[in-house]
Amino acid sequence: MGQIVKLEASDGHMLDAYEAVPHAPHHRGGLVVIQEIFGVNAHIRAVTDGWAEEGYYCIAPALFDREKPGLEYGYGPEVFEEVRPMVGRIGLDKMLLDVEAARGAAASAGKVGVVGYCLGGSLAWMAATQLEYVAAASCYYGSRIVDTADARPRCAVQMHFGQKDQSIPLENVEKIRAAVPPEVEIFTYPAGHAFNRDGGANWEPQSAKLAKERTLALFRKNVG
Repeated sequence: MGQIVKLEASDGHMLDAYEAVPHAPHHRGGLVVIQEIFGVNAHIRAVTDGWAEEGYYCIAPALFDREKPGLEYGYGPEVFEEVRPMVGRIGLDKMLLDVEAARGAAASAGKVGVVGYCLGGSLAWMAATQLEYVAAASCYYGSRIVDTADARPRCAVQMHFGQKDQSIPLENVEKIRAAVPPEVEIFTYPAGHAFNRDGGANWEPQSAKLAKERTLALFRKNVG
């Protein structure tokens, strides 16, 4: 369904993005799909295609292009030794510039929502609190959200966490719940980290289905 397009961030950086266009002639709006720490790999492309099937014009920016264009990874434990330092070198603020470039491209379809997974979940929260013109944000298991939970969102926000997530203890989820405005929806599921990654070790299909239904309701209400 999708293809690779070029985007330009506000600092002049050129990056690739995966674009998925819905079949319907009239789009419901735009969505920015923000990658896990593993890049815009086959799983994220499939997730992006799935959101396009719901009627949204979707853009998934390749956040690792600032380090090396075309990087994408599988899920072996050795991958973390490479990608975690790379995320630190690039920096979340630079990645947010790329998210904003994707938002600008998706705005051709109307209002724009943001959905992010893992690393992308934290960036979706940053987009909700720092970017203008984001209509809604759905944040899946973003481990860094707790560090900036006292930031004020500018749009409707959902968060989705696994109750068995060893990288995001429920204590942190409760800290987030206590810090954010009451209208921010926070859901927990009987699952671990990355429960939305179909075929992965922690995939929990019922939790993934429910989280997508809730996210879709958020976007239907606020994006189109």
